[in-house]
Amino acid sequence: MASLIDAYCVKVGTTISIDGVACSVKSIDISKSGKHGASKCRIEAVGIIDDKKRIVAVPGAERFEVPMIEKRKAQLLSYDKLKKTASVMDLENFETIEIPVSQDILPEMEEAQENRNVEYWDVDGKKIIKRLA
Repeated sequence: MASLIDAYCVKVGTTISIDGVACSVKSIDISKSGKHGASKCRIEAVGIIDDKKRIVAVPGAERFEVPMIEKRKAQLLSYDKLKKTASVMDLENFETIEIPVSQDILPEMEEAQENRNVEYWDVDGKKIIKRLA
């Protein structure tokens, strides 16, 4: 079972699930509660897998799911520039998998040699290469 966090407890850098997508919070604005109302939170977040910006405005008591992120190491076997995917071998179970590469490291990935180690994230079953190790 995933853990839950209240909207007013969210901080910059926290990972929450918005519309079923794992996102990293980039900014949060919390309005004070008024005489007859509850506080409101405006959260700006960016998807970890798809890099899309998401903005939500919710009551402070709204609860968000905190997704499980598993960070793993793998060895780079090959890189496909057209599909922007890499074939890697997990260093724990030696499984060979093809994983998309994050937009953040595409320039570095173009110059990376085979047999270099990478870090990939497994976010609720979806995998993405986030950095070169």
